Amino acid sequence: MAATTDTKPFAPFEWMLASRYLRARRKEGFVSVIAAVSFLGIMLGVATLIIVMAVMNGFRKDLFSKILGLNGHVVVYKIGAPFDDYPDITKAVSRAKGVERAIPLIEGQVMVSSAVQALGAAVRGIGEDDLKHLKLVGENIRYGTLDGFDQSGGLAIGTRLANMLRINVGDPITIISPRGAATPFGTAPRSKTYPVTAIFELGMSEYDKTMIFMPLPEAQRYFSKPNEVDILEVVISDPEDVDAAARSIRTAAGPTINVTDWRQRNETFFTVLEVERNVMFIILSLIVLVAALNIISGLMMLVKDKGRDIAILRTMGASKGSVMRIFLITGASIGIVGTIAGLIIGVVFCANIEEIRQFVAWAAGTKVFDPNVYYLTRLPADINPVETGSIVLMALVLSVLATIYPSWRASRLDPVEALRYE
Repeated sequence: MAATTDTKPFAPFEWMLASRYLRARRKEGFVSVIAAVSFLGIMLGVATLIIVMAVMNGFRKDLFSKILGLNGHVVVYKIGAPFDDYPDITKAVSRAKGVERAIPLIEGQVMVSSAVQALGAAVRGIGEDDLKHLKLVGENIRYGTLDGFDQSGGLAIGTRLANMLRINVGDPITIISPRGAATPFGTAPRSKTYPVTAIFELGMSEYDKTMIFMPLPEAQRYFSKPNEVDILEVVISDPEDVDAAARSIRTAAGPTINVTDWRQRNETFFTVLEVERNVMFIILSLIVLVAALNIISGLMMLVKDKGRDIAILRTMGASKGSVMRIFLITGASIGIVGTIAGLIIGVVFCANIEEIRQFVAWAAGTKVFDPNVYYLTRLPADINPVETGSIVLMALVLSVLATIYPSWRASRLDPVEALRYE
């Protein structure tokens, strides 16, 4: 039996024949099922991870663009004093490093009513030129126009609000504010009727059903703030580098102002999104891990089933390394092919996710993605190449690691014991 311990490696052609012999000796259905389950597990795990992470990235990107497209990156305000010197501060802030535009605003909560409905809304007093420079609004006017907005004495409202009030461009709506004129009997609500001059659609349901834009001079009169504003919203060139811009703004505006940035104003919201994203990645990674464990179980059964064949190959001169490589390639090929298939499915799914959502909604006869719940009107997906590469790499590493122990066990099989009862 000395030949059984020969460690001389096979020549490449001999090794290929031995590998084919080992795989084709007997085709056991159960082992094939285990291999198919492992392949499907890796494929679905990788595809699911790519799709879910792309959707969550898309949510963050779309919400980020909508929130920052309508709100400034930095907010300048005063505490305990009227903001009546805003023209000078606006000019000073506009010259600060990294600042693209400073927008004076008046904000207020009101009730808006039409002939058929009354709803709560948020009013923003803003100048015509500044409103047009908000691309999210200026490029999404569905009906009417913003031309002459300051002189029109009218309002710009969202499509959802217009639908709920059942109004169109040119129709009148009444704005009611609880903070009106002071009388001997208390504060009387202020009420005034305005025509609708423009209807916009921002693509975020929360804004489309609550936001109203009013000319700044008219807002100053309506809210009894002559020559004053509530805040300055500052748009900067690089929202991610907001700290440097905030320092420049503080220096330019002087010690009488306070500054907050978009991260502070939306800290809870974006923190929740980031936590959900990380947790989903960890949970869905378990699918790939379970599929890798299936590779281990499948190879262990394959080693046991092919014990006689391994022994014959060893007596023919196959080294332990040759046997180990055969099983490494067999197991790793399942993971590699499954990962590639999952990558293709995930990318194709993400590229057509909105069409798939519409088809599923049509087939199910219900709303799969309700804008009133998810804020956005379409299902977004944004594939991050670095993140997708890390998912693929993780799946490949787990697949290769899963084959090491079964392959090592196969290489350690004693031919004498394997052939003793044959």
